[in-house]
This record gives sequence, C-alpha cells and structure tokens, in this order.
Amino acid sequence: MIAQDIVPLRTFIVERQSLIAKALHSFLNENPLVRVVGDASSVRVEDLQRTRPDLIVFGLDNAVHDVTEALALARSVCPNVRFCVLSSYANSDVMQRSIASGADGFVVKDISPSELDVAFRVLASGSSYVDPRVAGGMLKRRYASNAGSALADLTMREAEILRLIAGGLANKEIGAKLKLSEKTIKNYVSRIFSKLNVSARTQAAVYAIKAGFV
Repeated sequence: MIAQDIVPLRTFIVERQSLIAKALHSFLNENPLVRVVGDASSVRVEDLQRTRPDLIVFGLDNAVHDVTEALALARSVCPNVRFCVLSSYANSDVMQRSIASGADGFVVKDISPSELDVAFRVLASGSSYVDPRVAGGMLKRRYASNAGSALADLTMREAEILRLIAGGLANKEIGAKLKLSEKTIKNYVSRIFSKLNVSARTQAAVYAIKAGFV
C-alpha cells in the first residue's frame, strides 16, 4: 500500500530510442509515485532548467562513461536530482561502475512493475536502489569464498526479504509483494535475524546496507 501523502517524483526520461522513450513515458505516468515531466534523447541543460526534475531515469545501452558525463551535467543544473540508470545489461560490473559514477539507482529494463514501485519508493526516500537480480548475483560472488559470512548463509528468499527490509517495507507489505502470508514473512524475518545475529529490523537493514546489498 502506497502512502497517500507521497508527493510524486517529477521524473525526466533520457532514452536514445524514441519509441522506447514514449513507451516509458506512458508506462511511468501510470505509477502514482511518478509524474513524468518530459523525455529526450540526451541530458540537456535547457530541458532540466525548464522541467526541474526530482528524478532522471537514464536509459543505458552503450558505454558506462555516458552515465558519468550525463550525471555531471544534470547535477550542474539540478544539484539534488536523483539519477536512476535503466540498463539493458543485468551485469554487476556495469552496475558497480554506474553507482561509482554517482548514480543513485540501477535497474534492468525488464524489471517488473511491482519492483519498479519499490525502486521509486526507495529513491524517493533518499536511499539508493539496485535491482535485486544484479545485487543478488554480486553478493553471491562476493561471499561465496567466505564460508563464515552470515550473508552467505541466507537463502535466496531470505536475501530477497532482507533487501526489502532494508528498503523500508513492513512485513505486511513484503508479504503482499511476494504473495506470502504475513506469518510466513515473520518466520523468514526471525531466521534472518538469527543468521545475522541481530534483534531488530534497523540492525538488519544497516547490515544489508554496509554489505552493499542496497
């Protein structure tokens, strides 16, 4: 359930392919977390000055250095703008380079509408967001060689729930998203707490954030 007092993010779409840009424009405008204020094939000063977006959704199909250049230009006009890469590549290396360039979010273009809601919720809160399919693969590799790591002991479902906890979702919201009962989610959360040796959601969230999971 989306809070009624959430102010939609003024969102500008940057996408080289016109047809995809228009499709994104139409699709994103159906999301109550978003109000699309424009789209273009590149980041341009005049567009940003005119629309003053809160969020830029940046379509990435080629070199990652495009992200660095576009982000620098965007923040020269709108210093506080959030910047989310919408990538054709479900690749952790591309994700890491995008985040290192300063992007606040990274999602893959085939993301589901419900997951996109989570991404925008997290970005609107001021936190960073990474597509769980990419983040999960990165974590699996990062901790595979460390048998003593608590995160390495998490199942895929537990890791997914931990990410949602770190994203600020309550048990009821997580259950609705994953189509599981609230009681089942509570059981998962208890096992996660036990494996991470924590006793509160905030501790689990901090653990996940420090691990680079969110």
